[in-house]
Amino acid sequence: MANNQGEIRYLTPQSVEVKKKKYCRFKRNNIKYVDYKDPEFLKRFLNEQGRILPRRITGTSLKFQRKVAQAVKRARHLALLPFVTDMLK
Repeated sequence: MANNQGEIRYLTPQSVEVKKKKYCRFKRNNIKYVDYKDPEFLKRFLNEQGRILPRRITGTSLKFQRKVAQAVKRARHLALLPFVTDMLK
């Protein structure tokens, strides 16, 4: 009994969080062009307020993050996407 005083035992094993590896969906699916005329696809890269999500959250590569940002800005200019909103999704 003296050996186990500092040891904590659980009935069920503790779950170990395994982070999923982020990946660029454009490179994985061989997408060459980000279409600004497709607002449903571009909404995946926006949050509820309509802001563009950063790379560290989406996992998009730098090259395609720039293309996504340009496409979102063009879609906003053509009124396909709102500039500001309360609940976009």
